[in-house]
Amino acid sequence: MTASPTFTTLQLHPSLLQGLKALGFARPTPIQGEAIPPALEGKDVLACAMTGSGKTYAFLLPILHQLMSKPRGHTRALVLTPTRELAAQILDSLNDVTVHTPLTGAAVFGGVGMGPQEHAFRSGVDVIIATPGRLLDHFRQPYAKLDKLEYLVLDEADRMLDMGFLPEIKKILRHLPTTKRQTLFFSATMPAPIAALSQEMLNKPVTLNLQRQAAPAKGITQAVYPVSQDLKSALLVALLKRGDMPQALVFTRTKHRANRLASQLVTAGIKAERIHGNRSQAQRTQALAGFKEGSYQVLVATDIAARGIDVEALGHVVNFDVPVAAEDYIHRVGRTARAEATGEAFTFVSPEEEGELKLIERAIKKQLPRVTVPDFDYSAKPQAKLEVPLTERIAEIRRKKAEDRARAAEKAARRAAAQDAEAARRAGKPAPRVQPAGRAKADVGPPVAGAPPRGRRPSRPGRGGGGRGATGGRTGGAGNSSRRDDSPYK
Repeated sequence: MTASPTFTTLQLHPSLLQGLKALGFARPTPIQGEAIPPALEGKDVLACAMTGSGKTYAFLLPILHQLMSKPRGHTRALVLTPTRELAAQILDSLNDVTVHTPLTGAAVFGGVGMGPQEHAFRSGVDVIIATPGRLLDHFRQPYAKLDKLEYLVLDEADRMLDMGFLPEIKKILRHLPTTKRQTLFFSATMPAPIAALSQEMLNKPVTLNLQRQAAPAKGITQAVYPVSQDLKSALLVALLKRGDMPQALVFTRTKHRANRLASQLVTAGIKAERIHGNRSQAQRTQALAGFKEGSYQVLVATDIAARGIDVEALGHVVNFDVPVAAEDYIHRVGRTARAEATGEAFTFVSPEEEGELKLIERAIKKQLPRVTVPDFDYSAKPQAKLEVPLTERIAEIRRKKAEDRARAAEKAARRAAAQDAEAARRAGKPAPRVQPAGRAKADVGPPVAGAPPRGRRPSRPGRGGGGRGATGGRTGGAGNSSRRDDSPYK
């Protein structure tokens, strides 16, 4: 029986070995042991690697080893990844292992300023980790040239396909040199479009684990909690307050449900934050950093972040909503039991979601145990609705927009009145009377005898319908705002 390899037997650069030792890594995970040797030989690699398997270092280490002997000042490696969080996570891993080397890296993704990213292109950092959309934004500028590129990695390729990035990936490939390029292709599953793309991009690749069935990591204990949809929040609070879950990553189906659940948890006295696509990059970074540091007991997330959250020793993942696809289930629960550790994954299942659960159990070839929580009142009346009906949410959005337009119109009216008063002062004329912008048309009296007809004076662009009142002929912005409220284009 062949002894399992160590990082030393893989003959990696001593400075990288020093970094791995400082991180406490002595032996490679299975995917690292299989992918690193052919990658070090310069071969293309096509690997089916699940979340939590250690694939980040499976592609970073051979590339960094080869970059140690390359001239500096040019970007020679590009890693494409689907989400901002995953790009930041890969950069953190790179920085951790290269601490004893001169190698540099940069993350390029949306939601933050382009200035530091432009500097990374101009200075020629060794490795750029990018999301497709923001990378294409940079490619429109003359400084974003990757003509010295030698290594390309597609990480989470199937997720990029799910998110509609396939056309962007093909556009990116047209910006990259095709000669002397090594490509490493990592995907959790291999649907037909991804298989076709791999054939287009790779040259006689070494294939790894392509026939393996998709399944959660072995160290994950999985269980199902049957509960009505209206009592899911109460059940989660009960489990958290019992102390069974010191820290948990909770996945919801939609951004709205993530917001509402996080709010309900905070109301119940639980420190919680949320992370999803509608939050700014600064908010997402703060939420994830706070969760990693232990400031929040719960981080509520949507699937957009399922493959971009890497928390060391995370013990629990909760599927608050059953995912539609088995692959999403696998990647959600893969946030725990990472790198051959152990963890628990709980899935809350309402009667309406039993069909989705059966599809997941069929895919993973396992029936998950059902758990009933002692002392939890499954017949209780819910304290508050988790999901506000769409019609109510739309009405609230319209109300806020109407208020915003009214405030903008009032501000514009005040600005217009001040400009008119200043013009009158300079001309030596009395300042015009000003009708308050918030007053309705009915409050404006009949035309003053001898005054010009109302509305004769043309409106000024950008003043939002702000008024001159009785002397100027234009009414305040509130009247115009209420008319726009009925527009079908809201």
